[in-house]
Amino acid sequence: MNDTFQRLKKNPLGRDFVVGDLHGMFHVLELGLEKLGFDPDHDRMISVGDLIDRGPESHRALEFIEAPWFHAVQGNHEQLLLDSALDKDLACSWLTLNGGEWWVSLPQHQQTRFQEEIRKLPLAIEVETDLGRVGIVHADIPPEMNWQTFIQRLEKEQRLRDFAVWSRKRINRLIRGEEITPVQGIDLVIFGHTPIPEARLRGNIYYLDTGAAYSHHAQGAKLSILQIHPQQTLTTLNTTCKKDDDGDDDRPGPD
Repeated sequence: MNDTFQRLKKNPLGRDFVVGDLHGMFHVLELGLEKLGFDPDHDRMISVGDLIDRGPESHRALEFIEAPWFHAVQGNHEQLLLDSALDKDLACSWLTLNGGEWWVSLPQHQQTRFQEEIRKLPLAIEVETDLGRVGIVHADIPPEMNWQTFIQRLEKEQRLRDFAVWSRKRINRLIRGEEITPVQGIDLVIFGHTPIPEARLRGNIYYLDTGAAYSHHAQGAKLSILQIHPQQTLTTLNTTCKKDDDGDDDRPGPD
């Protein structure tokens, strides 16, 4: 429909998965692929965004973005990378406070490739599955707006694009114990952006960011991967670093 939206047809030969915020934890994703018996010739992995920053392997994001079996929406950290090229104050904040310190070690040609490939990422993906249509957006869509209206207006309205990558309006209500409104016009929507202790399904909304990159200081940090086709199954991989007898960090692994 437009550059901000991508539609994926039903996968007739394999499975589809959605992974929560990675933030440079690609070694954990690889453990997940192994655990799931992921077949890159037939299966697909879709990311809710925030591939970069905070974790140790942000520089590997291009490997996955360019893989034919991997799809992703832009998150706010991808947006920070793009906007920092035009705003020196924002760049300083990103590099010093928001996990972007890895960026300065990249050669210029690789920085340019990152910017080009991340700029191509849509803000919303819709996938046809055996269980219905599934939407993937990084943060949220306006609670009063249905899926079709959101997709139709996303390209032209900056407010909606900002909402898609930054908003915590709906999940903050959920955290406070309030009721949240489902997204009309779609069977399931998957969001990331806000770390929570466990992946949660509320109505037709699945929250999938479980703080994978906070492995050194958050008990229960994990990477969550949701299979959405042909069935729905949640897999988690513990990323909390545990000290062994020598005081070294053990490598995270499956729960």
